Amino acid sequence: MAAHFGRRLRKGAVTTAVAAAAVAALSASQAPDVTTTDGQERQSAADAQATPDPTAADAGATGNSPYYTDLPPLNSPTPVPSTTVGPTTGTGPTSQAGIPATVLDAYQRAAAELTASKPGCNLPWQLLAAIGQVESGQARGGRVTADGTTVSPILGPVLNGVGFAHIKDTDHGAYDGDATYDRAIGPLQFIPSTWAWAGRDGNGDGKADPNNVYDAALAAGHYLCRNGWDLSVEADLKKAILSYNYSQDYLHTVRSWMEFYRRGTHEIPDGSGSLPGNRSDEHDTPMSPSVPVTPSPTPKPSKPGGTTKPSTPATPSKPGTPSTPSTPTPSPTPTPTPTPTDTVAHLEDAGTATLSARAGDTFADRISARAETSSGKPVAKVRVRFTIVGDTDAAFAGGESHATVVTDAKGVALAPALRAGEKTGDFTVRALLVGRAVTAVDYRATVTARAADALTRTGDAALTCTAGGEFADRVEVKATYKGAAAGKVAATATLVASADATTANDKGPYFKDASGKPVRTLTGLETDASGLLKLPELYADDTAGTFVLRVTTTGGATLTVELTVTAPASSTPTPSDGPSPSQSPAASESPSA
Repeated sequence: MAAHFGRRLRKGAVTTAVAAAAVAALSASQAPDVTTTDGQERQSAADAQATPDPTAADAGATGNSPYYTDLPPLNSPTPVPSTTVGPTTGTGPTSQAGIPATVLDAYQRAAAELTASKPGCNLPWQLLAAIGQVESGQARGGRVTADGTTVSPILGPVLNGVGFAHIKDTDHGAYDGDATYDRAIGPLQFIPSTWAWAGRDGNGDGKADPNNVYDAALAAGHYLCRNGWDLSVEADLKKAILSYNYSQDYLHTVRSWMEFYRRGTHEIPDGSGSLPGNRSDEHDTPMSPSVPVTPSPTPKPSKPGGTTKPSTPATPSKPGTPSTPSTPTPSPTPTPTPTPTDTVAHLEDAGTATLSARAGDTFADRISARAETSSGKPVAKVRVRFTIVGDTDAAFAGGESHATVVTDAKGVALAPALRAGEKTGDFTVRALLVGRAVTAVDYRATVTARAADALTRTGDAALTCTAGGEFADRVEVKATYKGAAAGKVAATATLVASADATTANDKGPYFKDASGKPVRTLTGLETDASGLLKLPELYADDTAGTFVLRVTTTGGATLTVELTVTAPASSTPTPSDGPSPSQSPAASESPSA
């Protein structure tokens, strides 16, 4: 959570009571999970007690750091642009509905990109704006440069386990400047270990910077859209928000701001946004004393008309020797209780088999890692993050390149099923312990090309043609792999002189290229989703005879098809045995003398 902005106001007992009542009324009127009936918002009884989410053990995007608890005003905002220069502390609906221009653009651009890349998530930009308001007051009221980078770093408290989560350094201080413990950073308050996999380049400058609102907004969008969540579904929206910071109060506060922004907002100049005044880790009044104070008895009134007997003055006591004031003993700094994560000495492969799959297939084996202490004992209930590294389009369930899994009683974290993409080659899946820097475990995975082990013709008609003509039928084949259709398999077709020929023929049947020239080898062919491949038209030159079409695929499947080219019929008439008409007997006789 960002450092406290502005001056915190101390309230008296009466003011505090009034404020508490106002906040309670506001919370009730703007509570999440409401249904609209006849224009009135009423909280559903079923949602009065939120159901705990399995992500409670996760530190979330922020390490469950403090956040701003200020709620939006009850009145709907009036979209009137602000003319104020510099940060304000206004509390009216107009001032609170305004979002600094660059920050607003970052939210809307991130939501648009998620709409294109993950349309099933249905991410509203107002949710990003609500989280930005709660986490940093819209980047400290929009104090950002033209490219979206905060003027000065926004850092949350040290997560040393004293009043906050206990997260030891994971980035060697690269992001938060602290090489001992982690701190939440930037306008969307990511902890370094989360940013390591969730970080995105949102402004196209070639780097992912948590202090840049464009980068942070896009990262937050992807974070909220993971696990296949559909944020138009109430249950998924709750899970997504709670995964960011696991607190029911946080859920209600974010939902309140999201609905407030949905009712209307407007753009204001950068640096002129209003700043929140209250944080979840602060109290406006001191805590109550542990020992109750006993009130003094009220004296009884004297009887009417009676006389009051003067009291006997007490004998003054002798002055005593003043006591030496004792030196107060400083309270020792509480030592954080070691968490399971603190006891992990290393991660190791928990018996993962060879990782290989054909393009488009799911890997048969799943990756598993085990967390152990220095003595080799398993550590349960710690989080292991699996991240896909390298030039690949392989992904975990939901199309994600990362997955966080909590270890079981045997200390084992089993990654979700991994599915190969279309890119072939090797890549790495890296297992890291969340919350503590220990050596990562790398798993090598290989994606091989789609393959077929059998090819057959779909028809059985003889393929014949007269020299110089065109074959009437096109050749169609079907590729299969282990009996199932082999789709998207690469194939090559070659016209050869015989079944055992190794090179393409230089005469006989041929295909045509794009310019109409004869070609006798076709590469770059591919079966369709059903494993079918129909070849182009075949033509014959003036060479008669029997030829062979050979089709091969990735994986070694081969099919040969016989082609017959016949000689054209002769157009020369057969000579007769008798004399020709021009040589009739009368004409051949000599004239008489």
